[in-house]
Amino acid sequence: MASKPAKYHSSFTIDNIYFTVISSIRGIKEIIFNLEKNNSKPVDTIQLQPEDPAMHNVYPQMKEYFNGEREEFNLPLEIEGTDFQKKVWDELLKIPFGTTISYKELAVRLGDEKVIRAAASANGANTFPIVIPCHRVIGSDGSLVGYGGGLKIKEKLLDLEGSRQKNLFNF
Repeated sequence: MASKPAKYHSSFTIDNIYFTVISSIRGIKEIIFNLEKNNSKPVDTIQLQPEDPAMHNVYPQMKEYFNGEREEFNLPLEIEGTDFQKKVWDELLKIPFGTTISYKELAVRLGDEKVIRAAASANGANTFPIVIPCHRVIGSDGSLVGYGGGLKIKEKLLDLEGSRQKNLFNF
């Protein structure tokens, strides 16, 4: 019986946001974040320091992003999802830094305006928030709708990208 490949996790805080990153030797598997610290540890993972090579430089790249020094990420991602989800996430990566599109526009870019609900669902299933910029998708009327990290974080991420201000997360 073959053993499962090792999984790792590391937690860190940047500008009052608590991150837990799960990785393997091949790449980042998931990024979890929230405004409230969650002390639970991911199951079947080995805890590492944020700077450990098995964490694939996610910590310094996130710090650069929040300091206004990075607009795109260069991280190995272990993306798991349906073909449709992957198509949506690929489309999210095409949204330029500092730009937003509507869920309707996302569906149109996918080739069918009628897939708007499926596209929104796939957007919400993104396990790489910030890195795959699902926060750049907003309502057709410009409203901030739906974000796993909460609308307060979505608003601050968009402010960060629009104005390049620092320290926006000091609530």
